[in-house]
Amino acid sequence: MRASIFTRPLTKDERNQLQAGLRTTDAFVLRRCQILLASARGKPVSVIAEYLGCSQPTVRTVIHDFNATGLSALQEDSSRPHQLYTSFSEEGKHQLKDLLHRSPREFGKDRSTWTLELVAQVCFELHIVTTPISYETVRRVLLSLGINWKRAKHWITSPDPQYLQKKRTRDRLIAWASSQSTWAIGFQDEVWWSRFALPRMHTWQDEEHPIRLVEQSRQKDDPDPKALACYGVLWQEGIASAPIRKKMSLRFVKGRPVSDLTIQFLDWCCTKLQKQGKTAWLLIWDNAPWHVSKMVRSWIRQHNIIVKKDKKGLRILPFFLPTKSPWLNPIEPKWVYGKRNIVETTGLLTAEQLETRVYAYYESPYEPHLVIHKKVV
Repeated sequence: MRASIFTRPLTKDERNQLQAGLRTTDAFVLRRCQILLASARGKPVSVIAEYLGCSQPTVRTVIHDFNATGLSALQEDSSRPHQLYTSFSEEGKHQLKDLLHRSPREFGKDRSTWTLELVAQVCFELHIVTTPISYETVRRVLLSLGINWKRAKHWITSPDPQYLQKKRTRDRLIAWASSQSTWAIGFQDEVWWSRFALPRMHTWQDEEHPIRLVEQSRQKDDPDPKALACYGVLWQEGIASAPIRKKMSLRFVKGRPVSDLTIQFLDWCCTKLQKQGKTAWLLIWDNAPWHVSKMVRSWIRQHNIIVKKDKKGLRILPFFLPTKSPWLNPIEPKWVYGKRNIVETTGLLTAEQLETRVYAYYESPYEPHLVIHKKVV
């Protein structure tokens, strides 16, 4: 006959918590509180098991757990097995992880990304496992390796073969110009501000009042364009190792960016910088057609010749970034944040309202539109 077992003497706090557990909706906690309180009153295991409708080993387990760990016995342990038994050996798990970094096309498959079924098939074909396995086996092993299903990230790289050389040159020019008090450093770019396209954004909201970005449609009598083009320069100040990039100069244009408007914008920026006592401008921009056009290059060259000849004015030193490398131009994320902040969630902005919000967000004074000069015949 097995020896009788009872709970150890309860403290006042333990008794209060066990009494409170009798009013819980958690069946696991309720049953254990009933067993422990009954045992504390001197009820033997057999009586408790018969009264509560459970087995005697269950009652003994609860009492042993309480005597060993105290009130921690009221917390239900995970039912997940402590060890995962699969068809994969430790070496096989490493081979599986390496397999995911290779393309399925290397193994004669007709796709470039893996599915669980395809992984299971290739593992058997490569003898990583000795018997055919299911996709569920693969899924559990991958989870144990810290690999789960995630969305692939879009990634861009510059195809420019001289990317590293141009990047080093950019950094070297910025570092040198930052040490010159009469030099200005400006990152120039153009952007379209749409009245209809809605940016991807996050905002604080509750479930009862969700914010919805309602798609707008253009009316026939709408006099404003669907989108407005804007030139902008982000000015860099301070030392190269800790740059300050807050001030921006903006000009909206009639129509789209072209060489004529680009020249007008550059001339306007030169006038502003000259009033600030600057003598040179390190102009960093991309390879847009209206930047690399013969018309713009000729104007910059003639502008610098006149400045050198007259010994007054502001010289422009243009630097073209590597092809398709927007991450090297810090004005790019400025546009993204601006579009998220000026968006209207409840209606459609007019062109004037859009421009007002853009100027206000970037703390830039309003300037009239740049327009293409008509040639006089």
